Amino acid sequence: MLRRFLLLGIAMLAAPSLHPQMSMNMGGPADSFTENVLRHDGSGTDLEPASGAPPMLMQMTANHWMLMLHGNAMAVQQQQTGPRGHDKFFSVNWFMPMAQRAWGQNQITLRTMLSLEPGTITGRYYPELFQQGETAFGNPIVDGQHPHNLFMEIAALYDRKFGNRALASFYAAPVGDPALGPEAFPHRPSASEDPLAPLGHHLQDSTHIADDVLTGGLAWSRNQTGIRVEASGFHGREPDENRWHIEVGAIDSWAARLTVAPKRDWVVQYSLGHLHSPEAVHPTEDILRQTASVSYHHAWQPASLDALAIWGRNHTIASAEHANGYLAEATLHIKDRHALWTRIENVDRTSDLLGSAAPPEESVVGRVQAYTGGYAHRLRNWSNGSTELGAQFTGYRTPSGLVPLYDAHPNGVAAVFKVQLGRGEK
Repeated sequence: MLRRFLLLGIAMLAAPSLHPQMSMNMGGPADSFTENVLRHDGSGTDLEPASGAPPMLMQMTANHWMLMLHGNAMAVQQQQTGPRGHDKFFSVNWFMPMAQRAWGQNQITLRTMLSLEPGTITGRYYPELFQQGETAFGNPIVDGQHPHNLFMEIAALYDRKFGNRALASFYAAPVGDPALGPEAFPHRPSASEDPLAPLGHHLQDSTHIADDVLTGGLAWSRNQTGIRVEASGFHGREPDENRWHIEVGAIDSWAARLTVAPKRDWVVQYSLGHLHSPEAVHPTEDILRQTASVSYHHAWQPASLDALAIWGRNHTIASAEHANGYLAEATLHIKDRHALWTRIENVDRTSDLLGSAAPPEESVVGRVQAYTGGYAHRLRNWSNGSTELGAQFTGYRTPSGLVPLYDAHPNGVAAVFKVQLGRGEK
């Protein structure tokens, strides 16, 4: 099975004549809630507003398979102030080859997602003040973000329509994204220009790379309005430090998600999950995670706006410990030439930030605020994509207990060169 996915991905990357176009389920705004579910253009079974359209390259084959490819790569020069600030040049990137075929009331989607970050982020993480989660060289990552795996997703999806209003979906992935949280940050339109991971990533959407995922869902729709319920089983441990291989593990964790789309411009989700031993540095801890989010897309001449608000909460089971993270972000594209974006976070941080002085039991030590603003100018458009150059500034407000380690108001600046596959529908 893995070999077939790899051969499919290689063939699609080498295809000489992919081009942007419209189809019933992919490549443009969806006409109904059901069609939006059938697009499967994010990770896992996540859903974006139906009125949006991701940048994508598409081609229909003679045997009625729709081949698709989208992704991007950003070269980033990051500089940070304060006692723990560091500078680094690195690249964040991902590429998603897909194949989709519909017959009668049925549809099958084959999808893989690949990232070269294990090779383009040296030292096993890039600098990001106050970020934490996972490990590097056997130690907890502090003030840094780990790279994504080479195989971010390998998945097959089957959908079955029942009349015009009901849809059953099944998702199976050796590496994939269970029904927990909002759409993962690398794929969110609201974060499409920001190269850095949110500080609340491990409170909100860190399960977007999980092992041995099985998900089932039911959706009901009436025109652009719809509701969907999903349940997943998966392996709860987050990826290890070897980012080049595919891991396996028993299905020991679960998640459930309710998604509502009241209008074509809106998607609302609430999810709950039990993660068994997600962190290698705290192997005896199980986590109960809750998330809620509201995403929005609207386009008008000559601009489009994508926005998202998220709450995420981790509760350590069998303890009184819990941590919350709040995020609001938005990206505005103007005249297919300019992009403006912002991200605002208010996130609990734990004793792992204390490094060697951290106690054995993880606990919340304070709440950090981060404020980001950025601008990018599109340098060139061509039939299969675009390039742009931009920069962003992030200012932090440090909780009183961490001021001796960070200063009261450290900041970071990042210059970004981006290559985007596909131009989308702006």
